[in-house]
Amino acid sequence: MVFHRAKLVPFRLSSFYVAYFGTAGVILPFFPVWLISRGLTPENIGIIIGSATFVKFIANPVFAHLADRRGCHKFLIVALAASSFVFFAFYFVSYSFWPIFFVTVLFSSCWGSTQPLAESLTMLSSKNVNFEYGRVRLWGSIAFISIAFISGKILAGNSPNIILLLVYCTVGFMVVAAIFLPTLPSPVPPRVRFPILPLIRNIRFMIILLGAALIQSSHAVYYGFGTVHWQQSGISETVIGFLWGEGVIAEIVVFSFGASLLKYLMPMHLVTLGGIAGVLRWFGTGLDDSLPTLLFLQVLHGFTFGATHLGVIHFISEEIPEDFSATAMSLYAAVAMGLVMGLMVIASGYLYSAFEGKAYFIVAIISAFGSCLAYVAHKLKNATS
Repeated sequence: MVFHRAKLVPFRLSSFYVAYFGTAGVILPFFPVWLISRGLTPENIGIIIGSATFVKFIANPVFAHLADRRGCHKFLIVALAASSFVFFAFYFVSYSFWPIFFVTVLFSSCWGSTQPLAESLTMLSSKNVNFEYGRVRLWGSIAFISIAFISGKILAGNSPNIILLLVYCTVGFMVVAAIFLPTLPSPVPPRVRFPILPLIRNIRFMIILLGAALIQSSHAVYYGFGTVHWQQSGISETVIGFLWGEGVIAEIVVFSFGASLLKYLMPMHLVTLGGIAGVLRWFGTGLDDSLPTLLFLQVLHGFTFGATHLGVIHFISEEIPEDFSATAMSLYAAVAMGLVMGLMVIASGYLYSAFEGKAYFIVAIISAFGSCLAYVAHKLKNATS
């Protein structure tokens, strides 16, 4: 990269994170509200939101394989962003379960696949230009909190249909941001035809992947029904937007000081810490949904999501070869945020329907198992070093 262009690389990558997580800032807290306005049941909502994450298990590895084999990260991100813009438009004419389900599968397979490709592009670019991943990624979190808060303000007193318009605008911006992403230097051809195979045979990678998947999937009840539950507890949309934003502020702090944390902690330690925080957060949320308690517990999002994510990303950067980078990132997204999260979100519809806020107790136990697996990965490293 030419020096004067290289200086713009972090800005271009940050812009994409702003667009992607700005979209998530509307979808995660408020899309279930729109689904309810269409007359869908909690079970229906769980299936639809679960399908949005489950399709990543199929789509992400396919696109990542192309990226690693062809070195076409940017091209694929632009194509997928443009496709997601087209598919999302069909939500405006979808009024029942099956049309919404099929649009969700099409949109999510494209939109969700851009994120692991962007993560791989960011990590590879950071090695060429020398910048910290966390300092770029935090702008996505800032966008999430800002858009979530703004969306809550806009939604108050307005039709839930405004949610679709907000998402459509952010997806449009994502297409523009994707066009201006940096292009990597010509890639070194992968040493094997299918990069996924040596990754599957890497025991420590698979253990840390499953541990992170359990911790991330413990957010399922929160992602699917956090807003709905808080509304039923008498909390206003504006305050709900603030609660979502508060959690992401903690996430931003963790990303900002990620490099400092990693001077004292190994990536696997961060994942273990994220699981422990999940146990505290979800048990606390299940016990007490009063506003003062929620204000305290939302701070733990910086660890339950932020530390877990940062730990996995740096584990991949430090221990996985560069020519497997996109595939490794996609496996993380496909397993943690796709297969396991999808199954948990589908289950969360039934859990919330049966237990309401007490469903958080179950995901607290799942987070504990994830933390234990991360600790096992750490012990395996010590045993082989």
